[in-house]
Amino acid sequence: MIILKGSEIHKSYGNLHVLKGVDISVQKGEVVAIVGKSGAGKSTLLHILGTLDAAERGELMICGKSTQNLSAKAIAKLRNEEIGFIFQFHHLLSEFTALENVCIPAYIQGISKMVAEKKGKDLLNYMGLADRLEHKPGALSGGEQQRVAVARALMNDPQIIFADEPTGNLDTENSTDMHKLFLKLRDDFGQTFILVTHNTDLASMSDRTLRMQDGLFVE
Repeated sequence: MIILKGSEIHKSYGNLHVLKGVDISVQKGEVVAIVGKSGAGKSTLLHILGTLDAAERGELMICGKSTQNLSAKAIAKLRNEEIGFIFQFHHLLSEFTALENVCIPAYIQGISKMVAEKKGKDLLNYMGLADRLEHKPGALSGGEQQRVAVARALMNDPQIIFADEPTGNLDTENSTDMHKLFLKLRDDFGQTFILVTHNTDLASMSDRTLRMQDGLFVE
Protein backbone atom coordinates (compact mmCIF):
# COMPACT_ATOMS: atom_id res chain seq x y z
CA MET A 1 0.00 0.00 0.00
CA ILE A 2 1.43 3.37 -1.06
CA ILE A 3 1.19 5.74 1.90
CA LEU A 4 3.01 8.74 0.38
CA LYS A 5 3.54 9.79 -3.20
CA GLY A 6 5.19 12.96 -4.45
CA SER A 7 5.29 13.83 -8.14
CA GLU A 8 7.35 16.50 -9.93
CA ILE A 9 8.04 18.49 -6.74
CA HIS A 10 9.74 21.83 -7.39
CA LYS A 11 10.92 24.43 -4.87
CA SER A 12 12.95 27.61 -5.30
CA TYR A 13 14.21 30.29 -2.94
CA GLY A 14 14.76 33.41 -5.01
CA ASN A 15 16.98 32.40 -7.92
CA LEU A 16 18.05 29.18 -6.23
CA HIS A 17 16.18 26.17 -7.67
CA VAL A 18 16.48 23.73 -4.75
CA LEU A 19 14.14 20.91 -5.86
CA LYS A 20 13.96 20.23 -9.59
CA GLY A 21 11.05 17.82 -10.08
CA VAL A 22 11.44 15.17 -7.38
CA ASP A 23 9.40 11.95 -7.56
CA ILE A 24 9.04 9.72 -4.51
CA SER A 25 6.77 6.84 -3.50
CA VAL A 26 6.79 5.16 -0.08
CA GLN A 27 5.01 1.99 1.00
CA LYS A 28 3.38 1.49 4.41
CA GLY A 29 5.87 -0.02 6.88
CA GLU A 30 8.92 1.09 4.90
CA VAL A 31 11.94 2.78 6.46
CA VAL A 32 13.37 5.04 3.75
CA ALA A 33 16.58 7.02 4.19
CA ILE A 34 17.36 10.12 2.13
CA VAL A 35 21.08 10.87 1.94
CA GLY A 36 23.29 13.36 0.12
CA LYS A 37 25.65 16.26 0.67
CA SER A 38 24.60 19.41 2.52
CA GLY A 39 22.65 21.70 0.20
CA ALA A 40 21.35 18.85 -1.98
CA GLY A 41 17.74 19.63 -0.97
CA LYS A 42 17.10 16.79 1.53
CA SER A 43 15.61 18.82 4.40
CA THR A 44 13.66 21.05 2.01
CA LEU A 45 12.05 17.94 0.51
CA LEU A 46 11.34 16.48 3.95
CA HIS A 47 9.57 19.67 5.05
CA ILE A 48 7.43 19.65 1.91
CA LEU A 49 6.56 15.95 2.24
CA GLY A 50 5.63 16.61 5.87
CA THR A 51 3.42 19.58 4.87
CA LEU A 52 5.55 22.02 6.91
CA ASP A 53 6.31 23.86 3.66
CA ALA A 54 4.58 24.02 0.28
CA ALA A 55 5.99 23.11 -3.12
CA GLU A 56 5.76 25.58 -5.98
CA ARG A 57 4.79 22.85 -8.41
CA GLY A 58 4.01 19.18 -8.15
CA GLU A 59 1.55 16.95 -6.34
CA LEU A 60 1.71 15.35 -2.90
CA MET A 61 -0.54 12.48 -1.82
CA ILE A 62 -0.60 11.38 1.83
CA CYS A 63 -2.74 8.40 2.86
CA GLY A 64 -4.55 8.65 -0.47
CA LYS A 65 -5.38 12.35 -0.05
CA SER A 66 -4.05 15.06 -2.32
CA THR A 67 -2.82 18.08 -0.37
CA GLN A 68 -3.06 20.32 -3.43
CA ASN A 69 -6.38 22.03 -2.72
CA LEU A 70 -6.54 21.66 1.05
CA SER A 71 -6.93 24.76 3.21
CA ALA A 72 -4.25 25.60 5.78
CA LYS A 73 -6.62 24.36 8.49
CA ALA A 74 -7.21 21.05 6.70
CA ILE A 75 -3.47 20.54 6.18
CA ALA A 76 -2.83 21.24 9.88
CA LYS A 77 -5.48 18.63 10.77
CA LEU A 78 -3.93 16.09 8.39
CA ARG A 79 -0.48 16.78 9.86
CA ASN A 80 -1.72 16.37 13.44
CA GLU A 81 -3.60 13.14 12.76
CA GLU A 82 -1.44 11.33 10.21
CA ILE A 83 2.14 12.63 10.58
CA GLY A 84 4.78 12.56 13.30
CA PHE A 85 8.04 14.50 13.36
CA ILE A 86 11.43 13.87 14.96
CA PHE A 87 14.08 16.59 14.70
CA GLN A 88 17.80 16.66 15.45
CA PHE A 89 17.47 18.91 18.52
CA HIS A 90 14.38 17.31 20.11
CA HIS A 91 12.33 20.56 20.29
CA LEU A 92 10.94 19.57 23.67
CA LEU A 93 9.34 22.34 25.74
CA SER A 94 11.66 22.94 28.68
CA GLU A 95 8.95 23.98 31.15
CA PHE A 96 6.97 20.75 30.67
CA THR A 97 7.69 17.22 31.93
CA ALA A 98 8.47 14.31 29.63
CA LEU A 99 4.86 13.11 29.93
CA GLU A 100 3.42 16.56 29.23
CA ASN A 101 5.64 16.95 26.15
CA VAL A 102 4.50 13.58 24.80
CA CYS A 103 0.82 14.43 25.35
CA ILE A 104 0.86 17.77 23.48
CA PRO A 105 -0.19 16.35 20.04
CA ALA A 106 -3.16 14.59 21.71
CA TYR A 107 -4.24 17.79 23.45
CA ILE A 108 -4.13 19.61 20.10
CA GLN A 109 -6.41 16.89 18.69
CA GLY A 110 -8.84 17.43 21.57
CA ILE A 111 -8.22 14.14 23.37
CA SER A 112 -8.99 14.19 27.09
CA LYS A 113 -6.16 14.53 29.60
CA MET A 114 -6.91 11.13 31.15
CA VAL A 115 -6.79 9.27 27.82
CA ALA A 116 -3.74 11.22 26.61
CA GLU A 117 -1.78 10.60 29.80
CA LYS A 118 -2.49 6.85 29.74
CA LYS A 119 -1.25 6.64 26.14
CA GLY A 120 1.72 8.86 26.98
CA LYS A 121 2.72 6.67 29.92
CA ASP A 122 2.43 3.54 27.76
CA LEU A 123 4.67 5.10 25.10
CA LEU A 124 7.29 6.29 27.57
CA ASN A 125 7.28 2.84 29.17
CA TYR A 126 7.83 1.32 25.70
CA MET A 127 10.78 3.71 25.30
CA GLY A 128 12.26 2.51 28.60
CA LEU A 129 11.46 5.81 30.32
CA ALA A 130 8.80 4.74 32.83
CA ASP A 131 10.86 6.26 35.66
CA ARG A 132 11.34 9.59 33.87
CA LEU A 133 7.73 10.68 33.37
CA GLU A 134 7.94 13.71 35.65
CA HIS A 135 11.43 14.81 34.64
CA LYS A 136 11.77 17.98 32.58
CA PRO A 137 14.04 17.94 29.51
CA GLY A 138 16.92 19.60 31.37
CA ALA A 139 17.08 16.60 33.72
CA LEU A 140 17.24 14.07 30.86
CA SER A 141 20.24 12.89 28.85
CA GLY A 142 20.41 13.56 25.11
CA GLY A 143 19.37 10.01 24.32
CA GLU A 144 16.47 10.19 26.76
CA GLN A 145 15.29 13.50 25.28
CA GLN A 146 15.29 12.02 21.80
CA ARG A 147 13.27 9.01 22.96
CA VAL A 148 10.74 11.40 24.49
CA ALA A 149 10.61 13.14 21.10
CA VAL A 150 9.97 9.77 19.40
CA ALA A 151 7.16 9.02 21.87
CA ARG A 152 5.64 12.44 21.12
CA ALA A 153 5.81 11.70 17.37
CA LEU A 154 3.91 8.44 17.97
CA MET A 155 1.24 9.96 20.23
CA ASN A 156 -1.55 10.26 17.67
CA ASP A 157 -0.79 6.94 15.91
CA PRO A 158 0.52 8.64 12.76
CA GLN A 159 0.65 6.83 9.45
CA ILE A 160 4.12 8.18 8.72
CA ILE A 161 7.00 9.69 10.70
CA PHE A 162 9.48 12.16 9.24
CA ALA A 163 12.87 12.36 10.94
CA ASP A 164 15.41 15.09 10.10
CA GLU A 165 18.91 14.01 11.22
CA PRO A 166 17.39 12.14 14.21
CA THR A 167 20.79 10.91 15.43
CA GLY A 168 22.79 14.00 14.46
CA ASN A 169 23.05 15.21 18.06
CA LEU A 170 23.68 11.80 19.69
CA ASP A 171 26.82 9.84 20.53
CA THR A 172 27.56 6.51 18.84
CA GLU A 173 25.86 4.33 21.47
CA ASN A 174 22.65 6.40 21.54
CA SER A 175 22.65 6.61 17.74
CA THR A 176 22.79 2.82 17.50
CA ASP A 177 19.95 2.51 20.03
CA MET A 178 17.87 4.98 18.00
CA HIS A 179 18.47 3.00 14.79
CA LYS A 180 17.29 -0.19 16.49
CA LEU A 181 14.25 1.62 17.92
CA PHE A 182 13.08 2.74 14.45
CA LEU A 183 13.33 -0.83 13.16
CA LYS A 184 11.50 -2.15 16.25
CA LEU A 185 8.70 0.37 15.68
CA ARG A 186 8.43 -0.80 12.07
CA ASP A 187 8.34 -4.46 13.13
CA ASP A 188 6.00 -3.99 16.14
CA PHE A 189 3.57 -1.44 14.67
CA GLY A 190 4.17 -1.35 10.91
CA GLN A 191 5.39 2.23 11.35
CA THR A 192 6.57 4.08 8.24
CA PHE A 193 9.65 6.32 8.43
CA ILE A 194 11.25 8.79 6.03
CA LEU A 195 14.64 9.81 7.40
CA VAL A 196 17.08 12.48 6.27
CA THR A 197 20.49 11.50 7.57
CA HIS A 198 24.25 11.82 7.12
CA ASN A 199 24.66 8.70 9.26
CA THR A 200 25.72 5.89 6.93
CA ASP A 201 24.96 3.22 9.58
CA LEU A 202 21.36 4.44 9.89
CA ALA A 203 20.98 4.61 6.11
CA SER A 204 22.36 1.08 5.70
CA MET A 205 19.80 -0.29 8.19
CA SER A 206 16.90 1.25 6.27
CA ASP A 207 14.80 -0.72 3.80
CA ARG A 208 15.75 1.66 1.01
CA THR A 209 18.19 4.53 0.54
CA LEU A 210 17.53 7.43 -1.86
CA ARG A 211 20.51 9.60 -2.75
CA MET A 212 19.87 13.27 -3.49
CA GLN A 213 22.15 15.43 -5.59
CA ASP A 214 21.45 18.93 -6.92
CA GLY A 215 17.74 18.77 -6.17
CA LEU A 216 17.01 15.34 -7.67
CA PHE A 217 17.37 11.68 -6.73
CA VAL A 218 20.24 9.94 -8.49
CA GLU A 219 21.16 6.27 -8.88
